Amino acid sequence: MKIGVVLESFRKPFAEAVKEAKRIGLDGIQAYAGQAFPFDATSAQLAEVKKYVNGEGLCFSAVCGDFGCAMYYERDRAMIDREKRILEMAKELGTDIVTTHIGVVPETKNCVQYESMHEVCKELADFAKSIDGHFAVETGPEKAEVLKDFLDDLGSDGVAVNLDPANLVMCADDDPVRAVYTLRGYIVHTHAKDGIRLKEFDTKALYAPRYYGLKSCGWDVFSEVPLGKGGVDWANYLKALREIGYDGYLTIERECGEEPAKDIGAAVTFLDALGVRK
Repeated sequence: MKIGVVLESFRKPFAEAVKEAKRIGLDGIQAYAGQAFPFDATSAQLAEVKKYVNGEGLCFSAVCGDFGCAMYYERDRAMIDREKRILEMAKELGTDIVTTHIGVVPETKNCVQYESMHEVCKELADFAKSIDGHFAVETGPEKAEVLKDFLDDLGSDGVAVNLDPANLVMCADDDPVRAVYTLRGYIVHTHAKDGIRLKEFDTKALYAPRYYGLKSCGWDVFSEVPLGKGGVDWANYLKALREIGYDGYLTIERECGEEPAKDIGAAVTFLDALGVRK
């Protein structure tokens, strides 16, 4: 496996963050569309971005095309078309993976939320397949079994999973190790993040309260922590990834903390100590 980083975790301008990723010894980067490059970037502009990243000895592990869950519940045509364009731009940058959150998959299929999410994700998954790409849904808002059932229902090879073990612990109160086996046919990218769940809560009240008629629960229901300090069983999690044949990226994501570069460097040391790149 390889180790990458969500570039925005450095909280620095694009070029500086790329150099920092190289300095720390990472293999690749994941970057947000709209931040690392504009949504209307031309092929020439994307070629320059790719050239710069490759020139620093790095490559794109994935692109993040995440605009919130409204597009999935409201079937927002402009946002759907933008997501399609980002899938195309990712290919120009050298990766076939675009990751995103889609909201919270309801446990019942007989509701408007499931219907709208299914319709939008099916369209995006089929488009991704048409260009040999992957529309990768990030784990966390629901348990792995619920997500797998939803993905199976789409019936498309274009849909995939970006497995974030911390989100499963912090939000879904799920076991990341078991999730690896549950989602084994879909995993194309993973995040390296850790965390703890502080109190019981409904993820619908966190990610999509207005679409489920709920009061927002706020973001103080969990805490992201450095790798190895939270609820992810890293030894068995990595063992599970190896057992299913996953050989892609463990992409470090650090969304809090006062010294992100230091935390990212420590995460690299942590993962290397566990033999990730051996």
